[in-house]
Amino acid sequence: MNASGPLCTFENELESLGQSESGAIVLKSTTMEPRTGNERPKYYENEHGSINSNGLENLGYQKYCELIPKLKQFGKPIIPSVCGFSLSEFETMVKAFDKAGADVIEINLSCPNIIGKPQVAYDFEQSEKYLSAIRSVTDKPLWVKLPPYFELIHRQEMAKLLLKNKMDGATLINSVGNSIIVDPEKGQAVIKPKQGLGGLGGHYVKPIALGNVWTFYNELKGKIPIIGAGGVYSGKDAFEFFLCGAEMVQIGTAYKHEGPGIFSRIKKELDAFLSLKKYSSINDVIGKLKVVEGEEYGFTA
Repeated sequence: MNASGPLCTFENELESLGQSESGAIVLKSTTMEPRTGNERPKYYENEHGSINSNGLENLGYQKYCELIPKLKQFGKPIIPSVCGFSLSEFETMVKAFDKAGADVIEINLSCPNIIGKPQVAYDFEQSEKYLSAIRSVTDKPLWVKLPPYFELIHRQEMAKLLLKNKMDGATLINSVGNSIIVDPEKGQAVIKPKQGLGGLGGHYVKPIALGNVWTFYNELKGKIPIIGAGGVYSGKDAFEFFLCGAEMVQIGTAYKHEGPGIFSRIKKELDAFLSLKKYSSINDVIGKLKVVEGEEYGFTA
């Protein structure tokens, strides 16, 4: 499916997703009120991936609630993504999307591009408060979109909170925040907001995303599905995420670059790779990553 972010803000973009071979329609992370986002240029892409400081440009939650019945015609799960600036805003929007008929609601606790607003998911005490309260206002499946964690103890702590508060999915990972790409010819940053700092995506972040997926898979022990995101450009990329424990994948930078046809291409590539490796089903792959024994990939003296 698409990752909440590129090409899922406006009605025509969401209809294109509906007409594509995506497995779901994930909406742009929404706020209470419409937002134009940060100043341009706020997106840059090269052969290694992308950097953005979009700033949650979106139509406001009420407009997306109105669009859900129209999007149902495509027969796919509709997954709004919610990003409030307070707990009460999260609760208001989740209740509204529940009533509007969303199939799953993704709670975005990890947007790195709101000037002056920290990521909730890096504060575990605050995260528990949010997850507990949001869980109490809906019976709909709740996914939590998380940032990259670089310490194992942080991944373990968040996994405990997801289990304790009965979450239904973990989207791993959002972009790697406060990164910078420099244009050496011009001697300047490539985006404008936050003095050039933004969220890194694409090939740049795949090893970080895979590391988070693998750790969370081992901590959650199959009790909560993982949705892998960060650097999926091909069927082999998707295979790596499944191997590390993801049950679904989201596509962001590559989707923005290629458009809706990417879902069909990646599905065909994945099917071909599974056949080549003689797997009968993707279920034979999930979480089956082998650890290295001996010096197969190492250096010898």
